Amino acid sequence: MNFLRKKLPLPIIITTICVLLFTSVLYAERLSFLSSTNIFKFKTCPRKHVKPTTNDRKIEDVVANASWIDDRFDFDPEECNVANGKWVFNSSIKPLYSDTSCPYIDKQFSCVKNGRNDSDYLHWEWQPEDCTLPQFNPEIALTKLQGKRLLFVGDSLQRNQWESFVCLIQGIIPEKMKSMKKGRVHSVFKAKEYNASIEFYWAPFLVESNTDIHIIGDPKKRIIKVDEITERAKNWTGVDILVFNTYVWWMSGLRVKALWGSFGNGDEGYEELETHVAYNLGLRTWANWVDSTINPNKTRVFFTTMSPAHTKSADWGNKDGVKCFNETKPVKKKNHWGSGSNKGMMNVVAKVIKKMKVPITIINITQISEYRIDAHSSVYTETGGKLLTKEEMTNPLNADCIHWCLPGVPDTWNQIFYAML
Repeated sequence: MNFLRKKLPLPIIITTICVLLFTSVLYAERLSFLSSTNIFKFKTCPRKHVKPTTNDRKIEDVVANASWIDDRFDFDPEECNVANGKWVFNSSIKPLYSDTSCPYIDKQFSCVKNGRNDSDYLHWEWQPEDCTLPQFNPEIALTKLQGKRLLFVGDSLQRNQWESFVCLIQGIIPEKMKSMKKGRVHSVFKAKEYNASIEFYWAPFLVESNTDIHIIGDPKKRIIKVDEITERAKNWTGVDILVFNTYVWWMSGLRVKALWGSFGNGDEGYEELETHVAYNLGLRTWANWVDSTINPNKTRVFFTTMSPAHTKSADWGNKDGVKCFNETKPVKKKNHWGSGSNKGMMNVVAKVIKKMKVPITIINITQISEYRIDAHSSVYTETGGKLLTKEEMTNPLNADCIHWCLPGVPDTWNQIFYAML
């Protein structure tokens, strides 16, 4: 009792209080530090991978049949595998344009104008399994392109994508505020109010060849200069966004006539190489040009993967069919892959891009396009600059199963591209 009645010395009391205050401050700082670090900042994940609690299960039971439930996460190009998904029919979908409202579509892609009557191919929506792909918004797209040049470089399938992009955005631009100048090699669409241009440059192999500008119809007479690109590529400098592709022109046979280095006998100095070998040499030349010329702080570079051809109906189980003629629905089989897409060539692209210094963003359109046997130009097209006659349209051998109707599948390619911008 006497001990308790004694007062503690003042220095001990002050020391004790200081220790308690210091401990409190240290603890508070520790909590503040932990809460500010990344370990508590999680990326948005698909809810489908989270096991529901008992209460969550009750809620799920109530809304199990609700069509508006969507457990995909917001699009993130680094997290979402766009190629993993399915085409869903949606009759309420309306394209942002038609081949009558957009005056810039080549006859080759103007299927409705050319007599196509069925319209189901316009109402299929690509839905990735893990994420939600944002709808294409022309106003936002133009805002992203304000003061910039966007240039698509490649073959006629790249022109397919370019015309799609132009048509997707041109509808909201007043007539006096837009212009189009089409050339044999270089075409330019301008959105004057935004000081933006969406351009296309014809380079089917990316590297140079004897059939770049003056087309040689016979593939056996085509010679590719697999180490020459500078003369064409000088037109691609100073661009803010570059989108490349090259594939279908390489697939004319098992071997390719390739020319490189200095040969005394000119074009006769070519060697026949296996297609994937020549493709690898050509892509490496392109990659070297990009790495040595492009400043990634000023220019973004994209590469569109190969667009599949659907020339063998047996690939999707239609043994009595001829190419894609009269096909009106997509292939439903998960991960369908036909003979019109070469995985070996795709691997060449992957290996070359992996070694590049400049970052390349891949627009992976191959798998999603493999399903769409119904959306090609088919017989609703032109050949040799002339529309097919009604009689020619009845012949399935005349079907173009390489290019795509516009509006159509290339709009989805651009929806993916838009989400990546």
